[in-house]
Amino acid sequence: MALLSVKNLRIEIKTRAGVAPVIDDLSFDLDAGESLSFVGESGCGKSMTALALMGLLPEGVGSVASGSITFDGEDLTQASEARLRALRGNDISMIFQEPMTSLNPLYTVGEQIAEVLRAHQGLSRKQAWDQAVELLDAVRIPNARARAEDYPFQMSGGQRQRVMIAIALACQPKILIADEPTTALDVTVQAQIFDLLQDMRRQTGSAIILITHDMGAVAEMAERMIVMYAGRKAELGPVDTIIAHPRHPYTAGLISCVPHILSTLTSEREDLVEVPGIVPALQDFGKDLCLFASRCRHAQPKCVNQRPPEIAFGNTHQAACWRAEEL
Repeated sequence: MALLSVKNLRIEIKTRAGVAPVIDDLSFDLDAGESLSFVGESGCGKSMTALALMGLLPEGVGSVASGSITFDGEDLTQASEARLRALRGNDISMIFQEPMTSLNPLYTVGEQIAEVLRAHQGLSRKQAWDQAVELLDAVRIPNARARAEDYPFQMSGGQRQRVMIAIALACQPKILIADEPTTALDVTVQAQIFDLLQDMRRQTGSAIILITHDMGAVAEMAERMIVMYAGRKAELGPVDTIIAHPRHPYTAGLISCVPHILSTLTSEREDLVEVPGIVPALQDFGKDLCLFASRCRHAQPKCVNQRPPEIAFGNTHQAACWRAEEL
């Protein structure tokens, strides 16, 4: 049985124009120890999916309208707030996009790591502090015992991101969600963060959900990927399979934007191809048609008045496109 199973999930949010489905009929499974990536442009529903898994949808604005989120046999959509608080940080942890806004500027980084351990593991202050120092050392922050006394502003962006990873991994969660974990970091530090996440995954056995818009990061980090577009799953399958044989035009467009991925598929130099247009407005989400049709050079008349079915290619690869078999 899968560690996490999401079935027909629909998340609605309130807007000035009315209620809109920001996530529309999303289904996927995650096995223990697996690395799964969500990829797509901003506004496609990746982070909103992560917030739903954590039970952190904006109160009074977002809600689960239908579907289920089953973690370790328990449907989290039916769980109480007290139960969700017990799970968050303990069994399911999240590395948020921007560490400077996620870390409390009034407390040292050591205190912020220790707080998680006291809350979920019941450790004493000294035990939690010693464990926090060990975690800082594990995420490769030099002179960890001294740096535990530092405040977030005294650290570099890469070091703050490592602190966020230490907090997320403090209780050795079964699932670690990394939401754009290398935002605003230079490429060298990005590579170090990805290496660190892979090492931590091997050591702790945590499953990782990576949220990104970068196909290069997906190719490096994940075993399987879900391509999201306008709140829907456009394509799902093994990373190697999808990169070599994308079945959805949107996926192909994302791959064509990454030079080093293209170079592995062909020996000839090819020009980068942009994906024209933008993600549709939120009030258009949920319409019974292909929401990518206006940007797609393969669009047919039925694409603009019928929702495409999800077509399976073997047991592990699916794409929601009328022309998936041709592509």
